[in-house]
Amino acid sequence: MNHHTLPPLGIILCTGFLVPWLLIRARWAQQVPRLALTVWAASGALFAGSAALLSAQLVLPSRTGHRLSDALFALEMPPYEEWSHLSERECAAFAVAVAVLAAPVAGFARALLRARRSRLLHAETLRLVGRYDASLRATVLDHERPVVYCLPGRSRRVVVSSGALTTLTSPQLDAALAHERAHISGRHHLLVAAAESFAGVFPHLPLARLGGAAVPLLLEMAADDRALRRCSRDALATALYALASGKAPRQAFAAGGPSAALRMRRILTPQAAGHPVLRGLLTIAAAGLAAAPLIITCCSFPN
Repeated sequence: MNHHTLPPLGIILCTGFLVPWLLIRARWAQQVPRLALTVWAASGALFAGSAALLSAQLVLPSRTGHRLSDALFALEMPPYEEWSHLSERECAAFAVAVAVLAAPVAGFARALLRARRSRLLHAETLRLVGRYDASLRATVLDHERPVVYCLPGRSRRVVVSSGALTTLTSPQLDAALAHERAHISGRHHLLVAAAESFAGVFPHLPLARLGGAAVPLLLEMAADDRALRRCSRDALATALYALASGKAPRQAFAAGGPSAALRMRRILTPQAAGHPVLRGLLTIAAAGLAAAPLIITCCSFPN
């Protein structure tokens, strides 16, 4: 057995199976959603990189290196003039690693293009049926149901229905608008596309399956936290209540929606961020330490 496969295998097991199991059960994740989102994103990147490294190590012979750094250097892009010095085995390993990494990258690109086309079509419709309100810096759409949502990306805009204008008070409307602008400024659509594409490439992986459901909710909570810098908790919570029944296009972010009740409870029962951050960092450290025995074992083997 090529013992250099143990470190990437350990990282794959930790990020693909252990970390999502810990995150989905961690209470701190919803209290500090930006930290949780960072862990989800880092886990996805580490999983993809480790999968590429593991695939390459399965192709390379065990004598290519003793330390983990040797395995990393085996995949390093050489200068153009040194390509001729690579063996066929090393070229095959490099090609396999690139192919493994290309799958999630291509899926991410497809998800972005598909979402962009959908948003552009919806933006064209809004130009025809909506009207821009300079005081709100939003497009007003004649619709009796109270809805506030945003289109991120290049076609970014905030949309407010006439029903929302008559239902929401001024502080509530300001809170809903601040929530939607937090989605736009935070480029949250990129994380949604990444989670969806990752779940498409690895549909049965716990990291992809659980992350695909957790990331959108955490993004809504992160936008809530950003909006609370400009509005009161009561204004945002009551705005979510009024907008809970509203629906938005698939590629848009809505202030209300099915997660409104959970987010209202979170907003109205705030907790100090210090302890959740500490618990989150301890969870991350525990997951990292889980891979340590495999790495130590690998480095303990003779060459």
